[in-house]
Amino acid sequence: MSALDSLSLTRIPAEDEALRTPVREFLMRAMRDVPARIRAKSWAGYDTTFSRELGRQGWVGITLPTEYGGGGRSPFARYVLVEEFLNFGAPVGSHWIADRQSGPLIVKYGTEAQKKFYLPPICRGESFFCIGMSEPNSGSDLASVRSRAVQTETGWTLNGQKIWTTNAQACQFMIALVRTSGEVADRQKGLSQVIVDLSLPGVTVRPITDLSGDSHFCEVFFDDVQLAEDALIGEEGKGWEQVTAELAYERSGPERLYSSIVLFDQWLDFIRTESGGTPESLRLAGKIFAQLAPLRAMSIAVTEKLTNGESPIIEAALVKDLGTGVEQMIPAAIADDLFSRAVQNAPLELLQTLNFVTQIAPSYSLRGGTREILRGMIARGLGLR
Repeated sequence: MSALDSLSLTRIPAEDEALRTPVREFLMRAMRDVPARIRAKSWAGYDTTFSRELGRQGWVGITLPTEYGGGGRSPFARYVLVEEFLNFGAPVGSHWIADRQSGPLIVKYGTEAQKKFYLPPICRGESFFCIGMSEPNSGSDLASVRSRAVQTETGWTLNGQKIWTTNAQACQFMIALVRTSGEVADRQKGLSQVIVDLSLPGVTVRPITDLSGDSHFCEVFFDDVQLAEDALIGEEGKGWEQVTAELAYERSGPERLYSSIVLFDQWLDFIRTESGGTPESLRLAGKIFAQLAPLRAMSIAVTEKLTNGESPIIEAALVKDLGTGVEQMIPAAIADDLFSRAVQNAPLELLQTLNFVTQIAPSYSLRGGTREILRGMIARGLGLR
């Protein structure tokens, strides 16, 4: 039996589903006056004040242990929160990485001192992390990273470079995958994870402006950065095992289905009008729903595995790969629908949102692992290689 055979239909438990009503009521007020073209950024949107308000509501770190300020709830509770955040286009990018993966990683591998130091401010929506995985000339081939941390009498000296480090310019910390022993040719051996305080001397963060005009994409340079001994998280040399477990959190959530959902909802509103709807547009809506529904079921099934303490790496890769295809299909299909007929009556806000999502959609199949890497993992999971 392959790893993929173990996915099964799962319902979100009633106690977690009950979160949806208060969260939705909050978001209806908070997002009421925000234009759709801005809401379309959602988990790439950056608003520290909003993150702190979510922290006050108890909606950041909801899966983290209560003794460190978290909610002590299951991953299903976070699934409901995230689904609503994305559907409303809430700007959750500032706390996103810390809440989704850095916090759970620290819970699983961190020392007691690390948990007490890092987790409470994460849960308050005050401490923000970025991901230090990708490097120039490495991309999704994480095993080829060249950044290196050398052990010293007082800790570690870090040198190297990371790229695609989302919102690094506004984060306090990075969890970086680095080489602590061996050579690049050793691949997975000798890799470790370290927590880097981005305010330390020798750290340079350089934002890169993308096609849409945003500059959350960053490169980060480390030049003889002196890290304390307790910067190491988990075991030295066990970074590959840790980072692959971390990627299950990154690849399986609603954000791998709903990156284009604000645009989709806007277009649905338009085609429900007398002047906007056509038989072709209604068939297209059905086609998109028919793909989103089973993908959501798969994503929830992966969440059940996370709830059970499993590390569904292959299953998460499948959700991410298939979800990316739908996310990229939505703006292309909507553009075909609108511009294959007279669109003089299409709302300007819809066209502006379509323009933004079209610009960023190519990145969907790069972030979180390229299609080539993911499909290689899936093939191994199916026993095909």
